Amino acid sequence: MLAHSTSTHQRVYRFRMCPTKAQNEALLRQAGACRFIWNWALARRKAYYAEHGKGISKGELSKELTVLKDQTDTAWLREVDSQAVQQVLADLDRAYTNFFERRARFPRFKSKKRVRPAFRIPQRVTVADGKVYVPKIGLVKIRQSQQIDGQTKSATFKQDACGQWYVTLVVAFTMPDVALPPVNPENVVGMDAGLGDYLVLSNGAKPVAAPQFYRKAQKKLRRAQRVVSRRKPGSNRKATARNRVARVHQRTANQRQDFLHKQSTDLINRFDGICIEDLCIKGLAKTKLAKSFFDAAHGEFRRQLTYKAVWNRKRLIAVGRFYPSTKTCSACGAINDNLTLADRRWTCPVCGVVHDRDLNAAINLKGEGLRLLAVGHTDNPNARGVCVRPGASRATDAEPRIPRL
Repeated sequence: MLAHSTSTHQRVYRFRMCPTKAQNEALLRQAGACRFIWNWALARRKAYYAEHGKGISKGELSKELTVLKDQTDTAWLREVDSQAVQQVLADLDRAYTNFFERRARFPRFKSKKRVRPAFRIPQRVTVADGKVYVPKIGLVKIRQSQQIDGQTKSATFKQDACGQWYVTLVVAFTMPDVALPPVNPENVVGMDAGLGDYLVLSNGAKPVAAPQFYRKAQKKLRRAQRVVSRRKPGSNRKATARNRVARVHQRTANQRQDFLHKQSTDLINRFDGICIEDLCIKGLAKTKLAKSFFDAAHGEFRRQLTYKAVWNRKRLIAVGRFYPSTKTCSACGAINDNLTLADRRWTCPVCGVVHDRDLNAAINLKGEGLRLLAVGHTDNPNARGVCVRPGASRATDAEPRIPRL
């Protein structure tokens, strides 16, 4: 019998922690110590470069950190988990690498007021019987919603804006490296994503309406933010008001994530293949509909479809963003260049078929996706010779973006 090769993948589990008062203080102390090490290491690297004209290595910083622990004023660092402290140095080294490779800006000092308490431990974190073992702290109760399958690679502990602690576990698992099963074209669906109807499927099913969670929460959020602006800076009442605003944001984010996971899981379970449009989310977020696109979270929805398709051995076909799925007649293939955004229903000038705008786009996406799947690559002609690339323009009257938690 031939042995199939395997590939390693990662799965992330996130559980809410329920620490006691003493455990909560210990978590805050550990997060504060990691923030102190970050600021110390960043200041040391800056000073070393100013003095010698070159950077200091992570190994040298680790040696100096050992000396720092032996000093009287910083002897309290010995109470912190050693791997969590070493992980801070590794994260700072990675931040420098990202800066020099132009993937991020230069590392900044972490403020206690600006940065949420967090720390990461690469090893020795285990979960069993609804509890997570945190080195130097002990067993902390968690709300474990599912069993963990695989080997834990790292664990991140973070407190959100509402004061709740969460543990995020990265778990490695293996999958057999075998060819995907053949796809039945009858069980492939085209999907058009939008702002009015969130999902329109090519099989003619009832469209999924956009939930617009942030839009619906704006009234409550506006009232909560008004209370914050009226409170005295630095007072306990202002902190309480800020927490109320954070809870509104948290509820909105949780509703959105629940909706996206349910929709993506349902699509993956029902169909063998899903054909979607390769939307430029970054560009759409710069238009006057920015708030609506952030609220819809189409980028997060595609991310979930991507990894769930891999895990369930299904196919996700992304059609090029310049393919004219909306303007093309799904009956005769003619392109209607006079179609505007206001035309929700239109009649083909060649064959006379009346189309629903979104359903017609979904049908065209399915046809193009099946063609790309048969060819074996995702290259497609740019609108069949028609120039559809937009010209250079600036976004005007942009709506405010959704603030992050």
